[in-house]
Amino acid sequence: MTPSALQPAVDRFLRYLKVERQLSPVTLINYQRQLAALIALASAAGLQQWAQCDAAMVRNLVVRSRRAGLQASSLALRLSALRSFFDWLIGQGELQANPAKGITTPRAPRHLPKNIEVDDINQLLDIDINDPLAVRDRAMLEVMYGAGLRLSELVNMDCKHLDLASGEVWVMGKGSKERRLPIGRSAVSWLEHWFDLRELFGPEDDAVFVSKLGRRISPRNVQKRFAEWGVKQGLSSHVHPHKLRHSFATHMLESSGDLRGVQELLGHANLSTTQIYTHLDFQHLASVYDAAHPRAKRGKS
Repeated sequence: MTPSALQPAVDRFLRYLKVERQLSPVTLINYQRQLAALIALASAAGLQQWAQCDAAMVRNLVVRSRRAGLQASSLALRLSALRSFFDWLIGQGELQANPAKGITTPRAPRHLPKNIEVDDINQLLDIDINDPLAVRDRAMLEVMYGAGLRLSELVNMDCKHLDLASGEVWVMGKGSKERRLPIGRSAVSWLEHWFDLRELFGPEDDAVFVSKLGRRISPRNVQKRFAEWGVKQGLSSHVHPHKLRHSFATHMLESSGDLRGVQELLGHANLSTTQIYTHLDFQHLASVYDAAHPRAKRGKS
């Protein structure tokens, strides 16, 4: 049986995604690629009609995909495309149940986020230039690291969200969840310095951080400026906003050990998201263990 017997239903599904769901061209291409690969694998496995596909066949397709060298993340994407296709077939009355529903794929390994060491953070933040844009940049760096903000939270911050007297900021995080955060004395000091200069740029609105044209600074501009300062300050690794957020989380957890407190500061909905930081610095944990545990030095002479 040639793949053509399985193709017509896929073609109709792709038209549905394009016309009714109005998915982007990139997403459509991804669906098309995954389903084309699945048609080839299913045909090679002897599948003649989609209605004949059962859970055993889906597992067969997963195994064949893995043997072909597909990584876990790509395998999950392929299985997701197949589930969506089968759900559509059910809606068309061509399937009774989704045979891919209960099939799971191996999780992709989570790459631990890289952080910047405290000494390197101090080196990065040691910007003592009176140029207004340099003052703005240091204020941004201090706030980003001082509160562990997301890039979107930094650029969307308005003056009304700050209470410098109490050293607090209100930010709107993911899922429109607001949180109130301390930002630290150094961040407050540099914000005050920046506010003395901010009016030089004729700000168009209430944005805390503006470009040299007076507009709210863009995420891309922040990324560019942070990277430039990393080079200027002699850091060996690339500096970007998310790395500062990771560093904040790592340093807070190392110092406090308060996982739930760090979760609240970061605005993570689930504790499991924050728990990745418990694995970040094994050498630090090992040194603490060696120094503190009564049995740590066993076997040493």
